[in-house]
Amino acid sequence: MAVDIAIEIVALVAVVAAGAALARRIGVSAPLLLVVVGVAASYLPFVPRVELSHEVVLVAFLPPLLYSAAIRTSLVDFSQHRRSIGTLSVGLVAFTTVGVGLVAYLLLGWLAERDGQEPLPLWAAFAIGAVVAPPDAVAATAIAKRVGLPRRVVTILEGESLVNDATALVCLRTAIAAALVTPTVLEVGLDFLRAAGGGVLAGLVVALVLSKVRRRLTDPVLDTTLSLTAPFIAYVAAENHYVHASGVLAVVVTGLVLGHKSPIIQSAASRISERTNWRTIQFLLENTVFLLIGLQTRWILDDLSRSPLSATTIALTTIGVFLAVVLLRPLWVFPTTVLSRRILGRSRPGPISWQALAVVSWAGMRGVVTLAAVFVLPESTPHRELLVFIALAVTAGTLLLQGSTLPWLVRKMRLPAPDPAEDALQEAGVLQAAHRAGEEELDRLITPDTPEDVVNLLRQRGEARALAAWERLGRPETEYETPSESYRRLRMAMLQKEREYVIKVRDKGLVPDEVLQRVQVSLDIEESILDRAEADDVGGRSEDLRLPLRPGGECEHLADAPIVVTPNTPEGCEECLADGSTWVHLRLCLDCGHVGCCDSSPQRHASKHFASTQHPVMRSFEQGENWRWCFVDEKLG
Repeated sequence: MAVDIAIEIVALVAVVAAGAALARRIGVSAPLLLVVVGVAASYLPFVPRVELSHEVVLVAFLPPLLYSAAIRTSLVDFSQHRRSIGTLSVGLVAFTTVGVGLVAYLLLGWLAERDGQEPLPLWAAFAIGAVVAPPDAVAATAIAKRVGLPRRVVTILEGESLVNDATALVCLRTAIAAALVTPTVLEVGLDFLRAAGGGVLAGLVVALVLSKVRRRLTDPVLDTTLSLTAPFIAYVAAENHYVHASGVLAVVVTGLVLGHKSPIIQSAASRISERTNWRTIQFLLENTVFLLIGLQTRWILDDLSRSPLSATTIALTTIGVFLAVVLLRPLWVFPTTVLSRRILGRSRPGPISWQALAVVSWAGMRGVVTLAAVFVLPESTPHRELLVFIALAVTAGTLLLQGSTLPWLVRKMRLPAPDPAEDALQEAGVLQAAHRAGEEELDRLITPDTPEDVVNLLRQRGEARALAAWERLGRPETEYETPSESYRRLRMAMLQKEREYVIKVRDKGLVPDEVLQRVQVSLDIEESILDRAEADDVGGRSEDLRLPLRPGGECEHLADAPIVVTPNTPEGCEECLADGSTWVHLRLCLDCGHVGCCDSSPQRHASKHFASTQHPVMRSFEQGENWRWCFVDEKLG
């Protein structure tokens, strides 16, 4: 019944949300906790049997998950680490496919013969190798960011997870095809090139078309709607019968390109809307998938109980494949890194330490692709129930073993975490330089009719953002309201130039993408506020540029005072700077521009300034505050 389905969906989402919240509270990995919850729930009598169809996962879950990760991945960082990402996402997957396949073929062949059962065909052995080959970096990067792993390692793990699924699925498709016709090495290579090349080409074409369409969309709702369909458009474009390429790779390429072009082809409001919606979708899909993995346990074990193989054969084969999966990764990572340095030289970002390589080698947790891909195996596959159980055991085992010990390994390796102070310094530097670019545009656009107060406010706004970078610039700045059409028009022009500068810095790859993302968020938030203010201003040019008065009655001093004046000493309290003392908060006199410390400060220079000059109105000089105070009438406005 429809009501029952609705109840099941609500229950699933509720458990996901509660599990993720609990994981954050107790400081464990959410994927790890949800798998455990799913395993326990699968044995509850009122929980229905859940079967994770590979069509649902590979078409409904995987494209949006990969796309949401791709649009947030820096194309510049991805390009800089392409050697490391390539050796892991292509070389390691192929190496694991062959290595695990040989272990499964030899081990199960010997044990099955001892049980009097048919051995595992070579194509099926390579198929299970391809199934368990691709790690899922969701759990790894979640742990890595929580424990403070260097950004370079996180970038490599995320980049690996974007491409390795496509490699594994191509290998799986080739292995299954070998059940009918034995392919040559040349045919395998050509099939891989067709799948990979066709996927990349399809992704580029879809990204080109969508970028042209999105340039013309100014409505954030329409743009976000198109964004939600983008991964499925790319997947279908690559996987149709005419192209028959890798839809997964097409989705990744489309996401990388559109994410890179988003500052150019989208408005600020569209970017904010897209960012929020995709974060929500990614949260639900990621955590739902890990819960579903755990819910598969009971019925997979039920099917395994009907296997003609002995318990010893099942246990030894599962343990052997699991050990191969865990050990093959470091056996590939360390030698290939050394060889690539000797043959190709050092990569552009510089050599990676052995401690970081150890963490990369251990961050091999498997996820949804492994458990979904195993169901692609034909029903007639010999010992299929054991292969399905092996996929479940490898997924759950790596999450439990490697997922629970990865934080300990990161701490043991003493890898340097990103320095917040350095981030704040770089962020402020980029914002300050971007502000200078905006000021040059302001100087070109202002006319003698432009209000001086507006020009001063425009200059101070960008400068204040740079100076306050250490105070977490990404916070919503809805308290800043545009006073007039002039302010909106000029500030929008400045923001455009600032964004162009940030894009130039990003393309050079000199500043960490995480820092630049926070800069972009700050610019986007301000631009979205300006867009919204313009849409709401149906009366045209504002006739009153004064800030609205707070309840409590009119005050002529507040009504006559300007919004802001140029501060005499923007670096701090004038008297405190002269005598070397410190202050708590700052206030700005709206008559003469004097900057003094508030009554919370021991010196109380703002009040003393009023006592000596009788200038009635002062303004808060703290970032994010725009209130004014009249000393004469004691009113806030």
